[in-house]
Amino acid sequence: MTTARSSDLLGSVWRHHLLWPVVTLALLLAINAAFNPSFLHLEWRGGHLYGSLVDILKGASPLILVSLGMTLVIATRGIDISVGAVVAISAAIAAWMIGGSLVVHDGVATHVSRFPMWLAIAGALGVALVCGAWNGLLVSAVGMQPIIATLILMVAGRGIAQLITGGQIITVYYAPYFFIGNGYLLGLPFALFIAAAVFGVLLWLVRRTALGLFIQAVGINPSAAYVAGAPARRITFAVYAFCGLCAGVAGLVLSSNVKSADGNNAGMLMELDAILAVTLGGTALTGGRFSLAGSVIGALIIQSLTYAIYSLGVPPEVNLVVKAVVVFVVMLLQSGEFRRTAATWVRRPALHGAAT
Repeated sequence: MTTARSSDLLGSVWRHHLLWPVVTLALLLAINAAFNPSFLHLEWRGGHLYGSLVDILKGASPLILVSLGMTLVIATRGIDISVGAVVAISAAIAAWMIGGSLVVHDGVATHVSRFPMWLAIAGALGVALVCGAWNGLLVSAVGMQPIIATLILMVAGRGIAQLITGGQIITVYYAPYFFIGNGYLLGLPFALFIAAAVFGVLLWLVRRTALGLFIQAVGINPSAAYVAGAPARRITFAVYAFCGLCAGVAGLVLSSNVKSADGNNAGMLMELDAILAVTLGGTALTGGRFSLAGSVIGALIIQSLTYAIYSLGVPPEVNLVVKAVVVFVVMLLQSGEFRRTAATWVRRPALHGAAT
């Protein structure tokens, strides 16, 4: 009885969709630790933690935010390749509205914001939400293919960001704004708390309300979901709007971290990293099945891989190739059909030897 239960437990673990992402993340961390003895070292200094693991968590926060929004879009059988441009727009608006000018008062030089910081943040997030709603409108109401609808904003959005910045890098001098991307709370990066809050709220919504069921239904069969009474169009519109909002928050984190906004390079190729993170986490590109926790792990995999590539001294021109190879291998391991085929290949020599 105990053996049977143990076998069932091992089988469920082996078939779990998060197994290979977790194994991949663990291997990457082990590789980093092997080549960098101080990789796992954590030090409390200046009121917060320092260390490579903290850097990875901090660096992965913007990608986690974008990946969470992308997860819901892909779960509805869609795609959003405009998130990188929305990140750039959000960063540009926040940087332009905050900016910061030097004011000398009583012999003391201080930097002041052009607009109140809360207004700049609200403006950046509001525009990002509108960008996501625009994509949702084109997909849900107009009926455009998701990749075409979001390609429009991907191209136009990058131009809009450059228009806002005037083709230049806008530097932010207002110190309170830096806390979003560089501040620490309870010893950990504040950006990590932002990503955790979005993840927690989203996880509660998809598990404790009908939202998760509706998203799955729309992703599996939109027509059947509509006939069954699910608000398919509203769900589709909402997930694209939410994805835009997540990209807007990521834009705030990134611009705060680097204390500037670059309309040309901010968020560049982030849409590809987000799609990779989502697929690495086990979300099906065909829609329906999705995993928020898997997307978070996928984002950590990509950030850990990037850290490993740079720490090992891999030439920059090889970075994308190495990333593609790792993603390819993990996706093969996640494929049930590939594992069944590989198991068949392994059995054939054994069966041939037994026959002889």
